[in-house]
Amino acid sequence: MAFASCVTSKKVNYLQEPTKHNKIPSYADTLDYEEYKLRVGDRLYIYVYSLDQNIMRMYNAGTGSTSRNQMMQQMQYSGGRTTNELYSYLIDKEGNIDFPTIGKVQVLGLTTRETKRLMEEQLSSLLKEIPGYSTISVEVMVMQRTFSLIGVKSGRYPIDKEKLTIFEALAMMGNLQPFSDRSQVKIVREVNGETEIKTFDLRSKDIINSEFYYVQPNDIIYVRELRGKTFGITSAGAGVAVVSATLSFGVFVYTIVATGINHVKKYYPSK
Repeated sequence: MAFASCVTSKKVNYLQEPTKHNKIPSYADTLDYEEYKLRVGDRLYIYVYSLDQNIMRMYNAGTGSTSRNQMMQQMQYSGGRTTNELYSYLIDKEGNIDFPTIGKVQVLGLTTRETKRLMEEQLSSLLKEIPGYSTISVEVMVMQRTFSLIGVKSGRYPIDKEKLTIFEALAMMGNLQPFSDRSQVKIVREVNGETEIKTFDLRSKDIINSEFYYVQPNDIIYVRELRGKTFGITSAGAGVAVVSATLSFGVFVYTIVATGINHVKKYYPSK
């Protein structure tokens, strides 16, 4: 029973070549990374750049260009909602943000690059009538982008780059535990407004070309435990201990049985 539940390298190693012998599946080359499209409830960080300091102060909460990095650090590390909400714009249930001097701006379903161009066009159109107008540039970022892991090692983790691979996500988590079932990993993901549950084998080399390679914002990754964890052997020392204990118990049982048989033969000889 103990040896049947051993955690072998086949069960935990990544990037294994898919074959019929090792029962690791192959995946078709379906890698087609799409930029994240804004959803209701997302919060956007929008920063306006201009040579006109009055415009900078008007749209950037009066902070000025020199304090932009400090403001980003506050939003990332403050841990509270007050600072985040002060410098961000919530996408409401109609898909709009409410931006100063412009009003409602429809951004639902756009990427951050498309939103950047839209904001630059609308602000330029509004401000070009001002004497001494200078060209402006807009920076747009999605705040509080995270993915979640549940199962044997639960937690919520930030997505701090545009493309986060599944292996980078594992590194952020400190990798999975030895008894994590890498062959049946499930992802709960929103696709075109629909929630889908997809299953894949994390050990397969082919996932680097599949839809499972990049982690999307709001993904929920579920990893269950391997069967037989209670009796698992995770090291050579543990294996030796199990074998020694098993042999000792077997010798003990054999000694008792042999002693009983000899006792019966001695005092109750067969006729």
